[in-house]
Amino acid sequence: MSSLGNTPPPAAPPSAENGHATASRAEQERDFYRKLLDLGQAEEIKPFLAEALALIVKLTGARMAYVELRSDPDSQGDPPFWVAHGCQDDDVQKIRAAFSTGVMAEAIATGRTIMTVSALLDPRFSINQSVQRNRIEAVICAPVGVAPPVGVVYLQDRTENGLFTEEDRSRVEIFARHLTPFTERLFLRRRTRDAADPTLAFRQTLQAEGVIGRSGALARVLQQAAVAAPLDVTVLLTGPSGTGKTQLARVLHASSPRARRPFVELNCAALPESLLESELFGALPGAHSTASRKIEGKVAAAEGGTLFLDEIGELKLSAQSKLLQLLQSKEYYPLGATRPVRADVRIIAATNVDLKAAVSRKEFREDLFYRLQVLPIRVPPLSERREDVALLAEHFCAMASSTHGLRSVRLGVDALCAVEAAEWSGNARELAHAVEAAVIRAASEGRGELERRHLFPSEPVPVVPEGGAAEPAKLALAEGLSFQEATRRFQADLLRAALAECGWNVTDAATRLDLARSHAYKLVRAFGLTRR
Repeated sequence: MSSLGNTPPPAAPPSAENGHATASRAEQERDFYRKLLDLGQAEEIKPFLAEALALIVKLTGARMAYVELRSDPDSQGDPPFWVAHGCQDDDVQKIRAAFSTGVMAEAIATGRTIMTVSALLDPRFSINQSVQRNRIEAVICAPVGVAPPVGVVYLQDRTENGLFTEEDRSRVEIFARHLTPFTERLFLRRRTRDAADPTLAFRQTLQAEGVIGRSGALARVLQQAAVAAPLDVTVLLTGPSGTGKTQLARVLHASSPRARRPFVELNCAALPESLLESELFGALPGAHSTASRKIEGKVAAAEGGTLFLDEIGELKLSAQSKLLQLLQSKEYYPLGATRPVRADVRIIAATNVDLKAAVSRKEFREDLFYRLQVLPIRVPPLSERREDVALLAEHFCAMASSTHGLRSVRLGVDALCAVEAAEWSGNARELAHAVEAAVIRAASEGRGELERRHLFPSEPVPVVPEGGAAEPAKLALAEGLSFQEATRRFQADLLRAALAECGWNVTDAATRLDLARSHAYKLVRAFGLTRR
């Protein structure tokens, strides 16, 4: 029997602070494993990786973290999928530079997790220049996939004193192991999508990264652009406003031998007639009342490059004759000049009006029309690119969040259906402005997902009166609705009436309206229709 003096003192009760820390860590562990369970359902990899990586950083106390995935381990250049946490752009470049040498290379080559307390002191890596230059200390680097690995999960340095633990290593390996099947599924989906993308073959010869879409209509545009881009010929872009003619002009320039020279744009409708000629061709001092000094015109500014004349149909006849001379002789006369100036410039023109009709009205020179239309390219409206609308909306959503420094916002399913069902008479420009405004509204509410009401805030809930549908045109005019709002109202009322007559049997209503059943379901969600 032990004496009282030899009995160890009772253990001190855990402090409230320690209890909170333990509970917080347990919550982080729970969130981390929940996130891994959600991985199999994820459709987009970047948002998922960013959240999962942030949780690993919290659990391990890492200062920097990086995940990189490649479909081909031997591929060069930036990886198609990567996410960084706690890294500046310079840090990311330094980490990537070590992909072929150092810690990452060891993990890829051996297929095993590398953990070191200090890469600077580890004889395996201490002689590596990037390790010495960046003073890399504690590191965990786990390969993603086997035979061969297709990427890495990389943690570097700790925010507090201490080393990475075996528990940290286990978490990183679990994360990498769960990433493997998801990565394989992701790359398979991408290969399938690329195989079904008719624009892909033409994108390989064009600088068209910012051109969003995979429709057949867009593929035909890019096919014509791929033919025209390397040739030093005049191109006439036609199509409604807001379809992306300016963007296509930039693609033609960037994909041409003149890409390193200036791209100069002039909107022919933005200047009064008295200033248009001097703005285009320049003017000598005293040529007109405002020319107190020599004015360099857009033609001179575009020397060696491309001059893009937007809204060419608004060019006055006096300027048309000078432009014709430029196209024919590669010479022009600045205002007030008596000697011609040689010009080495490619002309790309764009219009949203029917130039043939303008020629018949004697408002546009016929000889200039044929000079401009060496290689015409028609840019189609969004109504002919329905399959591109959702992709464009997602692109504009991400761009708006980035431009305004807002939290990342995604388009919800209902919002995507609404976007696809809407008539965008202003084409991509109108869609971009609508999505930008919707992102701002959603962010102001702290939402991470766009809803239909964010896109169409003034759109009333569609209602069919008890006595049948009222005259849509009179209602629209009385309420001051725009054409698009009135069109959507009519479509919603018509679909609701058909559903009511068919007892809300969507298949029967779709047959009644001569719609595909899938499209009818999409419209129901797009208009927010519910059964009463």
